[in-house]
Amino acid sequence: MTVAPQVTVVVPNYRTPELTRLCLRLLRKHTPAGRIAVVVVDNDSRDASTDYLRALSWITLIERPRVEGEKPWVAHARALDLAMTGVATPYVLSIHTDTLVRDPAWLDLLLAPLEADAAVAGAGSWKLEVGGRAWWRRALKAAERQAQLALLPLLGKGHGKIEGHGENYLYLRSHCAMYRTDALRRHGLTFAEGELPAGKATHRRLEQAGYRMVFLDPDSLGRHVLHVNNATMVLNAEFGGTRRFRGRGMRRIEQALALVDASAVLADERLDA
Repeated sequence: MTVAPQVTVVVPNYRTPELTRLCLRLLRKHTPAGRIAVVVVDNDSRDASTDYLRALSWITLIERPRVEGEKPWVAHARALDLAMTGVATPYVLSIHTDTLVRDPAWLDLLLAPLEADAAVAGAGSWKLEVGGRAWWRRALKAAERQAQLALLPLLGKGHGKIEGHGENYLYLRSHCAMYRTDALRRHGLTFAEGELPAGKATHRRLEQAGYRMVFLDPDSLGRHVLHVNNATMVLNAEFGGTRRFRGRGMRRIEQALALVDASAVLADERLDA
């Protein structure tokens, strides 16, 4: 008997050939057959990743033409919206090509909050990074934030750009965000609203509609899912960035590849069949 998938996994792609292959093979390796449908939206890569995606029979590929002058984060959000038009599963998950699944427990962990409570419309991550800051850097950052919270209002600057406050509120970010499909559709929500980063307006609109949004503990989630962070920018010089930014980014990528045993996964052609 064929079982209908529970979740549609949507993956926007732009010029990350090796990571794209690794991301999709890890999804296939660590997910029981039939539980997910996978939709990849290629944002006009015109590279080896596009050729690879065209050869896969187990995904749905949408090729989205380039829009002149479109900002990268807007292209990403619009790719998610394009994929949403065909979603027929109860849940939809957005990930990036640098989001790497580590073991079979990943899907149930993300689904658990939504299946336990109909008032929860989304679950996922704000930050999920490989190679986080050392403890002393985290302590300094926390102290800096407390000082800003005390001083900025006195200076008439409100909360400024302090993470988690004012318009810099936390939201489920598209590198790992599970949503209840009917909640998105019922309220006519889109990921590209206001040309904000994907998911930011969506998060607030769902909360305003009375739903709860659940942030999973990053350490717990990170044992099952890795996110390299900014890999597309690191691997594509057209997005700019300093030499230091690229160097640190490449180290994160190398660390993530080691953690998921990328060499073995990339050598296993059976995962594409």
